[in-house]
Amino acid sequence: MDIDPAPRPDARDAQPDWLVDADQALRADIRWLGAELGATLIRQEGQGLYDLVERVRRLTGEARAGDADAAVELDGVLQGLDAGSGIRLVRAYTTYFRLATVVEHVHLIDLLRSPEEARNGWLPSLFARLEGAGVTPEQVQDVVARAEIRPVITAHPTEVSRRSVLTKLAELGALVERRSDPRLSTTDRDRIGRRVQEVVDELWTTDDLRIARPRPTDEASAALYYVEHVLAGVLPDLLDDLDADLAGIGGAVPDDWAPIRFGSWIGGDRDGNPFVTAEVTEEVLDRMHDRGLALVEAELTELVHDLSLSIRIVEASEELLVSLEADRQLLPAVWDRYQLLNREEPYRLKISYARERVRRTRARLAAGTAHQPGRDYLDADGLLDDLLLLRRSLVETAGQDVVARRVDRVIRIVSAARFHLAVLEVREDSSRFHELIDELFATNGLAYPDDPTERLAVLADELAGHRPLSAITTTVSDQPQRIAAMFSHLREAMDRYGPRVVDTCIISMTKGPQDVLAAAVAARESGLVDVGQGVARLSFVPLLETVDELQDAEGILDTLLSTPSYRELVRLRGNVQEVMLGYSDSNKDGGVVTSQWSIHRAIRSLRDTATRHGVHLRLFHGRGGSVGRGGGPAHDAIVSQPHGSVDGRVKITEQGEVIADKYLLRDRARNNLELLLAATIEATLLRTTANVDADRLARYDEVMDLVSAAARTRYRELLDHPSLVPYFIASTPVEELAGLNIASRPARRQTGNAGIDGLRAIPWVFGWTQSRQVV
Repeated sequence: MDIDPAPRPDARDAQPDWLVDADQALRADIRWLGAELGATLIRQEGQGLYDLVERVRRLTGEARAGDADAAVELDGVLQGLDAGSGIRLVRAYTTYFRLATVVEHVHLIDLLRSPEEARNGWLPSLFARLEGAGVTPEQVQDVVARAEIRPVITAHPTEVSRRSVLTKLAELGALVERRSDPRLSTTDRDRIGRRVQEVVDELWTTDDLRIARPRPTDEASAALYYVEHVLAGVLPDLLDDLDADLAGIGGAVPDDWAPIRFGSWIGGDRDGNPFVTAEVTEEVLDRMHDRGLALVEAELTELVHDLSLSIRIVEASEELLVSLEADRQLLPAVWDRYQLLNREEPYRLKISYARERVRRTRARLAAGTAHQPGRDYLDADGLLDDLLLLRRSLVETAGQDVVARRVDRVIRIVSAARFHLAVLEVREDSSRFHELIDELFATNGLAYPDDPTERLAVLADELAGHRPLSAITTTVSDQPQRIAAMFSHLREAMDRYGPRVVDTCIISMTKGPQDVLAAAVAARESGLVDVGQGVARLSFVPLLETVDELQDAEGILDTLLSTPSYRELVRLRGNVQEVMLGYSDSNKDGGVVTSQWSIHRAIRSLRDTATRHGVHLRLFHGRGGSVGRGGGPAHDAIVSQPHGSVDGRVKITEQGEVIADKYLLRDRARNNLELLLAATIEATLLRTTANVDADRLARYDEVMDLVSAAARTRYRELLDHPSLVPYFIASTPVEELAGLNIASRPARRQTGNAGIDGLRAIPWVFGWTQSRQVV
């Protein structure tokens, strides 16, 4: 099996030599893996399947070239296949394209970068451009030091491949990359070739489909695989390189610097998913901490081996020595075990004590017992304090600045991962919060108004007040009880794991400011919010999903921030207000043009509104993989944001198939995160003012408003056509998607009709895309 879709000669003639060379290397590796797949087909299925695959390939090429006889023969071959042969034929081509995609991912960085960019890297190239634009090193350092980039992993159902398949593809990618090393001997290349044969055979004999629908906990485990991979194997090197690049222009970063932290919705996204309960959220947090602490323990074990400094050769600070004596009293078993080996190695001893506390923390969380100060850690802050103490001793007393960089690596991993790997976020439909408040009002003999303006006033007063709406004996119906249980479990999780494990509650289908206040009042009943007492353990994030809400973004945020009780809540949360922008639902509602233009307009109005109120705006972009869901190059998307809207902060969803695409291979993950960092720095420093004057911008807005309105009218004509629903169901695999075991969340919202309105935006876009119809 050796498919080689060669480009047109005239297209290649126009390419620079370096790109032609990269393209040739790509095609050579595709031919290599294609040949290995052919050999696998013969070994596993016999010569007959291989001959069938080659015959179909040949006839397809001839038919596409205009050979009518070949087209007829191809149709006859395909029509004559039984079900088993057809399935094996499809699997053969599916496997081939998977292999080709892996090879493309390995070579993609070479294809994207010019020799200069490959030699210097994205960030050094950016720093050179910033210098040319007159940006000072101090300005660069300020943005890098306060950068907040959060990729948020979600379980959206657009990834159909099992992790068993993805991990084998990842190994093949690593083998392809390793084989390109010019230093390899013939023996080395042969050994790699044999392992490739093994993995391709394993891939062919692995079932492509799950036999059961995954549970939220299964989805969480799959997502954590990528997060662990990046936190331990990619992020430390990237930050170390950035630190060195910054030092090259005279800058520095804080010791516990963590510009990139992952977030996760898996186990917290309740919007329309009845399987995500408070108990599931708790179980997911348990798993996150168990794996996070295991990662930290492994890093400390490596650090113990490396930091072998002897007090006979270098000094240790009095602070370190005093802390070791305290550690000895609290954890005598560690001293008894290591005193003979490490008595003269205070840095190793300190790390051994820290590692023991991590182990005890892991055991405490598994058993559900109480924190023992000094014997385990309440959260990652305690470990960071110990690591920073180590670093101070190395730098200030021993003069070991270079050795301290080894500690910096662990500090950055712990700062980014903490003990839970990713910050869990919760999301629920706005109507659910109102249902709870409505029942709580009724139990107190109060009327909960239906009018949005009246609701806003009542909720604002309630948020500012001190009386509880509920007691221990208060009972509500099933759905409201789920919301109450969610907030109660979140409070318990923060008490158990620390305050940073969950930090935002996202309100889906936000129609107005009253929806956000309803969520805040509901959280108050569980002790997460008390404005009068200065308690604000959770931030509340409106999710603007439809065109109407995006166009009313300024009014929603202005009213929220003009509400004294809510404004105080924002102040208690550091004067940061996050707003999430929904790309998928706005596209489904108004079409691509109107969706994108409405989001652009909303960002500008939100930016200006937040500035008027003295609030830092953090935008959360709910982007997917396809163009219809806001997909496209993340770097271009960030630098093209309206001026002043990034300000060092980028938060973006990583959904479905995009997760493996960006993070499965180490080099791809590194490239993606480096581009996110570079784009954030560039957008913050070079996009501080509008590119055009006010008059020209106004004319541009007028034209785009006209284009958007016309596009939305035509789109809605299609959407509202009586035949669209049956056509959509008949011409796309949307009904089959609902039956696939690719995600725990149902394809339809629980509150919605049987038509398109009740269908989620993802299967709507996914259905059209799979049938190659761009709507």
